[in-house]
Amino acid sequence: MTLQLHCFGESGHSYKAALALEMSSLDWTPVFIDFFSGATRSADYHTTLNPMGEAPVLIDGEIRLTQSGAIQDYISEKTGKFGGTNAVERREILRWVLWDNHKLSSNAGTLRFMMNFLPEAKRSADVIGYLSGRLKASYKVLDTHLAGRDWIVSDTLSNADMTCCGYLYYPEPFGFKRQDWPNIDRWLDNIAAKPGWKAPYDLMPGSPADRA
Repeated sequence: MTLQLHCFGESGHSYKAALALEMSSLDWTPVFIDFFSGATRSADYHTTLNPMGEAPVLIDGEIRLTQSGAIQDYISEKTGKFGGTNAVERREILRWVLWDNHKLSSNAGTLRFMMNFLPEAKRSADVIGYLSGRLKASYKVLDTHLAGRDWIVSDTLSNADMTCCGYLYYPEPFGFKRQDWPNIDRWLDNIAAKPGWKAPYDLMPGSPADRA
């Protein structure tokens, strides 16, 4: 049975789930969410897909999952890939998924939206400055951890890598320059060299160009 991922290209959290699906070689198809037309705010979306009003949503038969970290964990259960080989690795992967969602992706997603998709008149210089400072601290944590390491956990690609990279391949400016963080830069190249890797707008429907 083909899995369905309800997603849209601009969503870094959708990208985390889509990347895990693609790199696990599962049979899946993307289903476009028209986020910028208000789809996730509709009563139908909240009733039939996700009462939290967020993307992505994974449908596998009778199973419906939301939150990218939970979806990645489900993919690991189905395939035996990316979830760690023992209890210590699984806990460490979970630690990084939680850190990313709180410290890295939450700030990167908000800042990127504000700097690129929010009408210019509604952009707050103070908020942009605040989020930029928080992101710089997060980049430093990740870059320091990756010194002398190819992957975040153990010696192979895991969900820890695919959650933390979620926003870092996007081309829109949001204060992240790969050359400023050499260990992150090298690590992103490691992920992109893996079979099945695709950039966000090549993997999911929807991009800023569609609305230009």
